Amino acid sequence: MEIVKTKIPGLLIIKPDVFEDDRGYFFESYNRDKFVDAEIDNIFIQDNESKSQKGVLRGLHFQNPPYDQGKLVRVMKGAVIDVALDIRKNSPTYGQWDSIELSESNKMMYWIPPGMAHGFVTLEDETVFFYKCTNLYNKASEGSIRWNDPDLNIDWGISEPIISEKDKIAPFFKDFKSRFEF
Repeated sequence: MEIVKTKIPGLLIIKPDVFEDDRGYFFESYNRDKFVDAEIDNIFIQDNESKSQKGVLRGLHFQNPPYDQGKLVRVMKGAVIDVALDIRKNSPTYGQWDSIELSESNKMMYWIPPGMAHGFVTLEDETVFFYKCTNLYNKASEGSIRWNDPDLNIDWGISEPIISEKDKIAPFFKDFKSRFEF
């Protein structure tokens, strides 16, 4: 398993060692000792899965403290562009985003630490997205930032995604007051 740092502190790409043969493949998607060595010393307490058609955009979502969540995300079927936005006050990369293509073929994962807004857009029909969370979902703590905020200028690779009503009216980043510390 290779763990790669990104430009945003704490945001990591995880490349598992994949063993393939004519029967299929095998890989280790989580190993606590290896994650602790990479300074991901979190306990996962909730798993989530979504299935979406091509062109669905979900995000940018987060949960405020004390219900903030770290997420280990991956694609089990299909492909996505996955985006993480740093919303931690005093972070050297506050307001910056990074993205990666996650797919069933590359089998990579993204560790998104607490204090990040997260979203993804699906690149294929029937995409199955899976994430492990470090905290339980709490509706009263959920927040979001507008996916197409012109100040953030996130390159989703799509101009007219399918989005929820909630995501259409999410606040802009300039109106956001972070409750996250770095």
